[in-house]
Amino acid sequence: MNETTLDSICPPSNFRVRLFGTGRNRQSSAFYGYSLTIIALGLGWLLRDYGLIDAKDGLGYWLGILGGSMMLVLILYPLRKRIRALRFLGRTTHWFKAHMILGILGPVLVLYHSNFQLGSFNSRVALYCMLLVAGSGVIGRHIYARIHSGLYGKKTNLEELRLQLAESLEQSLGMATFLPVFTDRLQTLAAEVQGDHITGSLGVGSSLIWKFKRYAVWYSLWRTANAEIDGCAAASPTVAENADKLREASSTYIRDFVKLVGRVTQFTLYERLFSFWHVLHMPLFFMMVISALLHVLAVHMY
Repeated sequence: MNETTLDSICPPSNFRVRLFGTGRNRQSSAFYGYSLTIIALGLGWLLRDYGLIDAKDGLGYWLGILGGSMMLVLILYPLRKRIRALRFLGRTTHWFKAHMILGILGPVLVLYHSNFQLGSFNSRVALYCMLLVAGSGVIGRHIYARIHSGLYGKKTNLEELRLQLAESLEQSLGMATFLPVFTDRLQTLAAEVQGDHITGSLGVGSSLIWKFKRYAVWYSLWRTANAEIDGCAAASPTVAENADKLREASSTYIRDFVKLVGRVTQFTLYERLFSFWHVLHMPLFFMMVISALLHVLAVHMY
């Protein structure tokens, strides 16, 4: 084992990349959006008893109008996606981004409008419907990401995922010279998760089992790799000198490999869940719109 081989397997680490992730990871992650939302909700909840906002007057009233308008604008995304005559409104990708942003920002403003308190019966119904739709949207966002190439990419198919898995296995061949047992286990695992020879995927039941099994698989692969690294380190001074880098590289590879295997095994499951979610989400949205309109009507009439 020479240093050139080790360098090809363990490229120099970059502290900035390790700390902040790659540009692709940052773009595909909702970490910052969720963090800001949680902070805003926490702040509003803590200030709810100070009487700073009145839902019937001033800032509180206009927050309700603005938040409700944002929720109504959400319907433009499915309309733009299905009606070709609305192409002049812009690309569906942009509307999808706006749909997700407004789907979070609108409910936050409405919660500030209500001062995080329950009011009359009609306002409670409107609030509960809004929270139900917002929660459904968050769930749908995560299901969507499981069957698409990133949050704004095209829909993935199972064949593309299987090709990615094959490419990942090819990358592992560099470790085969000193981690033969580990690479053999990767090959066996990849063969197992290809599923039925006709559909090329696992059934829904097997996909659910994998969701809980993956942590045990990750730990087993991690132990196998580390045991072989320890054995090589005892026999080779060069490996011993770079053992920590090897462990870090193998750990990163195992994490990414198990994640990819999970996408392959659960693709059929998430595809069916997304179909079911799509059927359920639209009726919930229209229920929210109707309850919100009734709330506005009741407030201005009485």
